[in-house]
Formats: sequence, C-alpha cells, structure tokens
Amino acid sequence: MFKYLSQIWNSKSIRTKILFTLGIVILYRIITHISVPGADLAAIRAVVEKNDLLGIFSVLTGGSAKNFSIVLMGLSPYINASIIMQLMTVIIPKLDDLNKEGEMGRRKINAYTRWLTIPLALLQSYGMIIFINSNSQTPIIPNIGDPLTILTVMLSITAGTILLVWLGEKMTENGISNGISILIFSSIIAQVPQMIGSDLFLAQTDQSKIIPFVVIVLLTIILTTIIILVNEAQRRIPITYAGRGIRAHSEQSHLPIRINQAGMIPIIFAVSIVSFPQIIAQFLQSASSEWLRTAAEKMNTLFQINSPGYIIVYFLLVIGFTYFYVSITFRPEQIAENIQKRGGYVPGIRPGRETAEYIAKVSNRMNLFGGTFLASIAVLPIVIQAIFSSLTIGTVQLLISGAGMIIIVGVVLELIRQINAQLVMHDYNRFY
Repeated sequence: MFKYLSQIWNSKSIRTKILFTLGIVILYRIITHISVPGADLAAIRAVVEKNDLLGIFSVLTGGSAKNFSIVLMGLSPYINASIIMQLMTVIIPKLDDLNKEGEMGRRKINAYTRWLTIPLALLQSYGMIIFINSNSQTPIIPNIGDPLTILTVMLSITAGTILLVWLGEKMTENGISNGISILIFSSIIAQVPQMIGSDLFLAQTDQSKIIPFVVIVLLTIILTTIIILVNEAQRRIPITYAGRGIRAHSEQSHLPIRINQAGMIPIIFAVSIVSFPQIIAQFLQSASSEWLRTAAEKMNTLFQINSPGYIIVYFLLVIGFTYFYVSITFRPEQIAENIQKRGGYVPGIRPGRETAEYIAKVSNRMNLFGGTFLASIAVLPIVIQAIFSSLTIGTVQLLISGAGMIIIVGVVLELIRQINAQLVMHDYNRFY
C-alpha cells in the first residue's frame, strides 16, 4: 500500500490532479455552509430533523438543506437534466445523430444539458422553498410571500447549482475521474462522521441503542462488500472473429454484460416517483377542502418512509426502472450488427437477428438480477430500521443509505481505475 501511494505521489501529473480535485472538494464543502441571506436556520433545521424525506435529501446534498445553502438543490437538477437528455437522445433522431458524431456531438449534448439544468433548478428550488416553508411554524425567510423575495432566493439557489456544475466540469478536465460524481461522493461522505458521532453519543446515553448501532455498522460493511462484488460482476458472451488469409486463425473474444447495467439511475427515478405522493400530501394538508385534507392524511400515512406501502412500491419501481432504462440505452440489434460487420459471431448462434435476440435474452436475465439487487440494497436499511422499531430495541441513524453506498462504491472503484490508468501512462511515458 505504501509503495502504491508513493508511486502516486512521485508522479507530478497525478499529484497535481489529485491536489486540484481535493481543492475543489474543500471549496465545495465551504460553499455548502454559505446560507441564503435572511434565512431562519433554526426553523429550517427543525423542519429537516422532523421530516424524514428532507433528512434524506439533506444527507445526499451534504447538509445543504439544514444550512439552507445557496447550493440547496446540490447537483439534483443537473442529474435530472442528464437523465432527460439520455432519454431524449433515444427518442429524437437528431440528438441520436449528434451522439454518434463523437466528441463534438457529445459536447453539444452536454451544452443542451447545462441549459436544461437552469429551468429545472428554478422549478425545483421553488418547490423546495414552498415545501420547507409550509412545514415550518414560522416563515423561513421574511416576506417569503413576496414574489420578488422568493424569485431572488430561487435565482441564488439556481446560481449555486450552476456553480457546482462548473466546478464539477473543471474537476473532470483538470482533476481525477468524473467531477460531478466526486462532488456527490463528497456530499455523502461528509455526513458520515456526524452520524457516527451522533450514534455513539446515543449509545453511551441509552444502552438500548448499542445493539442497533453495532448491527448498522456490520450491515454497512457487509453491504459495501457485496456491492463491490456485484458491481464488478459480469456475464461474458463468447465471440469468435474469423481470421483472414490462408493460415489465419480465428480470434476469441467476449462481450461483457454487467449485472448492474443501469447503475444508480433506477434508484434516482424510483426515489423521485415514490416521494412524490408524500410531497403532494404535505401541500394538501393545509387545503380548505376537508376531503382533500383527508386524502392527504391517508396518502402521507401510506407513503411514510418506514411503511410497508412505501417499501413495496419503492422495491418494485427500482426493478421496473432498471428494465426501462436498460431497454433504452442498451441496443442488442446495434451490437449484433457491429459484431457481424467485424466478421464475428457467437458460437452456436447465427449472426444477425438471432444474435440480437440472444444478447437481449442474456441482458434481460442480468436485469432481473441487477434490478432485484439494486432494489434490495435500497430498501434493506429501511427494513432493518423498521424491524428495530417494531421490536422496541431502539433505533439509530443509518451511517449511509443503500443508495449512498452504491454511489460511494461506484465512485471509489472508478477513481481507482483512473489512477491506475494514469500510473500506467506515467510509466509508459518514461521510456520516451
């Protein structure tokens, strides 16, 4: 390990990139503590601590919700814009043609994504401001009902999101790995020490919290190990490429299909959908109509984070969105065509349509495993908390949510790959 770290530090280019990345991360952590001027932080923190949905959002955004930071929405609008653009690339032929043009085409799509981020950030910031204010006993900002006041706050939060996107892109250009992923990773990690300290304090003052704390720590370690194994697992379809010439020999290769083909995207979709009824219920609680208030109360009860209804719907949505996303981004027909053009074939399968059907069949099986795995990881910590509550043995905060663990593992593995690739290039350049 020491030799590996020494190799990294002795490479000037890698050292510069790592220091640049760390500098941006530190700057980001400072920005998350810059609150919107005039915000009543005591009232806002009371709302966040009382509302489980806001608490989870605050963890994923590095505590920006508790501080009512200028980066309140974090990178959520940009992530949503990226997902929308990925879907539109498949639906709109012109965007698909741009995607096939290579680097220049992808740059144009990235530019469209950044422009789409602005209206999404404005809409999401407005919804978050109204949502927090409606759950607060006192106005979170003086004169919050004034359109000019709320517009100013929305523009400040939107500018914060655009600043984070810019920092992430600069990190991608001059740092290590994908900058957006690193910022999201740092948001989640930043909350872990605080949660560990809080859980340890509860365990010291209340002995009933010791068992849940130990179980949560062990569960986090076990799940992280499982996520690493599954994230790296893949099904390899053998492919034979015919040789050319009289004495040419055929070449053996393979087509890897990962178990987790969709990554974090299904969980992001599922969280957005499953938390929507609860958000609507929060707005309808103050409605003038009695039947609307009754409907809001039933909806809020049904979709409480620890309720069976929430867990079941969340689980099924993750699996469903796994199939949906992969069906859009993974194209067996195009893959089969490329294999055939290069003179390759899957042993025992005819080139063309039968190869495409075979690849699609394997992909669907992988989706079943991958989607079930993602859904299980997403809901398991919630189920454990619910079991602790039902057994009255005490509960403690989760160190990292299931979604957070998947993000952390994916980012760390990608970071290691990038550093190893940089080390190989550094050693290769020494000979020239």
